[in-house]
Amino acid sequence: MLSRTASSLYWLGRYFERADFVARLVEATARLDTLSSRPAGEAAWASALAVTENDEAFAATGAAATQTEVACFLTTDASHPGSVVRCLDMARQNAKAVRTALTREAWTAINRAWLTFEARPEGCDLDDTLRMVAAVQNESRGFEGAVYRMLRNQATWFVRLGQAIERADNTARLVDVKYHLLLPEGEPVGGVLDRDQWTTILQTVSAVTAYRWLYSEGLTVGNVVDLLLARPEMPRSLAASAEEVVEVLGMLAKHTGRHGEADRMARLRASRVAKTRSGEVIAAGLHQYLQAFIDENDLLHAAVGRQFTFG
Repeated sequence: MLSRTASSLYWLGRYFERADFVARLVEATARLDTLSSRPAGEAAWASALAVTENDEAFAATGAAATQTEVACFLTTDASHPGSVVRCLDMARQNAKAVRTALTREAWTAINRAWLTFEARPEGCDLDDTLRMVAAVQNESRGFEGAVYRMLRNQATWFVRLGQAIERADNTARLVDVKYHLLLPEGEPVGGVLDRDQWTTILQTVSAVTAYRWLYSEGLTVGNVVDLLLARPEMPRSLAASAEEVVEVLGMLAKHTGRHGEADRMARLRASRVAKTRSGEVIAAGLHQYLQAFIDENDLLHAAVGRQFTFG
């Protein structure tokens, strides 16, 4: 496979996963702000900007961090690269470059998600924005199913590799921002708003039911952190993402003969994450652990590019 083809497939996986994550984040934050027993207000939306690293870009607009302004900025605003519409556009461009490597179902899911935003009305209406967010989530599930049913070859593995690396970064940033930034000053840890916010984190990664199955003592910070860091059976956990990267790199090494720095880094990371104990991590410093993981994930991304000679 040509390096530029591998690169397009990898970035297709990353961009579509990122679009889905931002869409989930917007939908879950809107639910927290609207349906919570105590509305989270600007703090929740400021955290959504921080998770996606769009806080500086939004601040440059001069707008207040209200529900409508932030939701529209993160979804339909094409002026910055962190919005859903820009991620979908980049995913579609990469998909067009490798159209023959994708099944009709995979391409259709990408194209339909993109068309949802191409046909968007002018201006910013929150209800329309949330409908588009829901459509992106539906098409993302369709894309994941299509990739799962694709022939197990290099095209599938490069898409999955991009998805897994992006997913690990998203989950780490989500937990880090909630743990340090989201709870307004004066609000008690373990209070109603705190519990609502942790529930929103679980909703963002589709983990509410999984949490109830695995933990019987109710919602606690330690258990949420344990689920999203150390439980490999949770698809969007750091442990599951780390394992998937190792698995996919192994498949690529077997069929391409390219084995090197990225494989070694991925195995070492998966081994460390498998030994993670949430209580020890929280005691030693969750923020420091997650920042180190994010930095390592960036290094792994760079190593993948060098190993397969793409950027």
